[in-house]
Amino acid sequence: MALLPDEAGKRVADFDAWADAALDRLRGHPAADRVFYGASAVFDHSVGWLILGALRGLRSEHEWRAALRVGAGVFIESALVNVGIKSLFRRSRPAWDIDRPLPLRRPRTSSFPSGHATAAFTAAALLADDDPLWPAYYALAVVVATSRAYVRIHHASDVLGGVAIGMVLGRVGRRLSPLPPRPSGLTGHTG
Repeated sequence: MALLPDEAGKRVADFDAWADAALDRLRGHPAADRVFYGASAVFDHSVGWLILGALRGLRSEHEWRAALRVGAGVFIESALVNVGIKSLFRRSRPAWDIDRPLPLRRPRTSSFPSGHATAAFTAAALLADDDPLWPAYYALAVVVATSRAYVRIHHASDVLGGVAIGMVLGRVGRRLSPLPPRPSGLTGHTG
């Protein structure tokens, strides 16, 4: 990443190489390939998060408001990351011309930060608010974010940057657009 001093850039490169070697232990296993390539594809353009938001919205009127907030949140996140932040960094992606066991769409934007990771943690934070399924949203966000380094579309540091940005955006979204109190008799959790 051109904006980092040489020593910091070397540390990031070393971390990325270490993480890539760790993921190499999983790559090529059919089950892992299906999980991570599938997560990468299903959550492309935040489609999977929008589906999960819609499913939450089907539970009740209260849940529908949470679903709308998720849709708005991932839309705002996408604009901020893809139009704003990525244009500041212009980081090259990992080499594309490698054998891949499953097809993937080739992104055209900068590698930093990972938009999948940013969207995943923005959506997870918004979906988890006042929902007993909150651990599942965060677990899925980890899988989606990790998938981008696994499939070699992002460096691991791009993913970590995306996770951090997504967590901040999710928390800001919860503060700027709080859910109304639950009707009596309905219980949730604030993950």
